[in-house]
Amino acid sequence: MPPLTAAETYLQDFHQRQVGVTSAAFAHLPARSASTSYASSYAALSDLVPVGNRPLSVLDLGCGDGHLLGLLAARRQPQLQLLGVDMSEAELAVARTALPPSVRLLQGRAQALDVPSASVDYLVSHMALMLMNDIEQVMREILRVLRPGSQFAAIVGRTFLLGEVNDVFMRVFKPIASDALPPLRFGDRRAGSEAGWRELLDADFADVEFDDVDVPWTPTPASLWAALLDTYDIDRLDDDARQRLRSAFLDAVTPLQASDGTIATGWGLRLVRARAA
Repeated sequence: MPPLTAAETYLQDFHQRQVGVTSAAFAHLPARSASTSYASSYAALSDLVPVGNRPLSVLDLGCGDGHLLGLLAARRQPQLQLLGVDMSEAELAVARTALPPSVRLLQGRAQALDVPSASVDYLVSHMALMLMNDIEQVMREILRVLRPGSQFAAIVGRTFLLGEVNDVFMRVFKPIASDALPPLRFGDRRAGSEAGWRELLDADFADVEFDDVDVPWTPTPASLWAALLDTYDIDRLDDDARQRLRSAFLDAVTPLQASDGTIATGWGLRLVRARAA
């Protein structure tokens, strides 16, 4: 197996320091598409796995602290076999304490899964695939472990923040980042668009579908800034650049505050679904 890329090394370090940060950001917020409301963006994936008595195996790729697996385990379906794979041992350690012993957890990379071929009925992934290098190899591995006709579903990023706040943030972030943010490429650009996903999926998958999933949130500026501190690019800034960004951002969003001091924003996600051909 090739050595970790620079991006993977950073992600391992980040998730060693910030265990559970993804579920902290998304698990408590309701999500919605044009046609469906969900308890959370995690539930948008767990709801796709049918409830019933027939044997089913589910692999959560990039499972983090195990929140999605926990939603599925809470069903207590006796024929539901759950497996999580993540690169971060720190995240998996938290998952092991939270999940029942029947849930199998593996440390590994998506480019080389230690999972038998044609053994998985549902492969799900929450906010992980758009960060992965060599996405074509990742998709080959996903196809390999899925049974023919089985389902792939992923929540990935669509837009950073919802609404006008996104434009305001980018306006103040880009000048600071251009001077202070060391170059580091996360994932493959194709994982950021529907056209890119079609390029990755159309040859080997059928019934490819997309849904825009919004996660609305109305934080105060201070709460929003605290959440932004847990994002990769802001984490990578040095202290001086981070403080300059904080000051510029809080000043810039002041006109967007409602009478109660909150800001209408949230996270813009995409649900990608397909069937292994």
